[in-house]
Amino acid sequence: MNAPRIDTLPPGVVSLGDHEAHARSVLDASAWAYFAGGAADELSLTDNREAWNVLHLRPRVLRPLAGGHTRVSLLGRELAHPILLAPVAYQRMAHPDGELATACAAAAQQAGLVLSTQASLPLEQIADAVRDDPERGPLWFQLYLQHDKGFNLELLRRAEAAGYEALVLTVDAPCHGARDRERRAGFRLPPGVRAVNLDSLPPRLARPLAPGASGLFDDLLLDAPGWDDVAWLQAQTHLPIILKGILDPEDAREAARLQVGGLIVSNHGGRTLDTSLPTATALPSIVHAVGDSLPVLVDGGIRRGTDVLKAMALGASAVLVGRPYIFGLANAGALGVAHVIRLLRDELEIAMALCGCRTLQDIPPTLLVA
Repeated sequence: MNAPRIDTLPPGVVSLGDHEAHARSVLDASAWAYFAGGAADELSLTDNREAWNVLHLRPRVLRPLAGGHTRVSLLGRELAHPILLAPVAYQRMAHPDGELATACAAAAQQAGLVLSTQASLPLEQIADAVRDDPERGPLWFQLYLQHDKGFNLELLRRAEAAGYEALVLTVDAPCHGARDRERRAGFRLPPGVRAVNLDSLPPRLARPLAPGASGLFDDLLLDAPGWDDVAWLQAQTHLPIILKGILDPEDAREAARLQVGGLIVSNHGGRTLDTSLPTATALPSIVHAVGDSLPVLVDGGIRRGTDVLKAMALGASAVLVGRPYIFGLANAGALGVAHVIRLLRDELEIAMALCGCRTLQDIPPTLLVA
């Protein structure tokens, strides 16, 4: 598979909400539960979206707007716009071209891409498809630390050799959330879809449990990563390490003390701990905690260009989206993903113009009224 196929957009799809509605008719019940669902009662899934909605914009008028742009600097690179694609596993469940289609669409739209550890295509294949495109956005690799340190190092070296420019270490999921929707749907990976980059991971051997012991606390979580693992990872690579899943300012300050490359304010899209703080609510305190020492990105519930504008007003350096581009992928492959990115970017430009902001640097905190 060297290039993604050419699909067509479904008629009447003109927003990210339209993409989601149409994808529900395309994906089977199991895949829909996996991609669209959240943890437990899915309150965080809903709250992420509502937290952006309750922030109102107070626009300025008659401002100079000619020559405006959406460019932003991030980790030493100038990006055409601040929209990146968050890591999402098993994308071949949504479309046969999976992560290849996503990567090509991201490159075509100059969006950053974060490839999941649990991608359903090899990390080298994805990097080879887009690495040499001079117009593409950043290419990052998301890392879940596994129980085998030797395997973690092997995976890191593969990402470095393939040309990934940063590591995104997910730190908010030492275990899975209670995903009721997936259980109700009887979720199973379909034949032929697996986390191919984990094929050489040695099996994890369960520890014998004493009577009354917990299989979670006394076995699985003995391998959960800690701050010392972040320091170990830093010592193994020249790549910047971005911590994904930060909601508490003290965690942000500890990350700054370790001089990581950046932070992503995230509650895992509401897929792990239900009733956790919405990311739009958490973002200002994280930005305040680290000041100018680290770039702070945010994901969770972003569905409109106005949401991107609000995130920048709250101090974010950039944003990531996950489910929306997966719905675009399900609807029309690479074209659907590209359409989602383009819609967000166009809506961001419109919102900037209507709020009197010529550039992202011109967005003041006073633009927002809660």
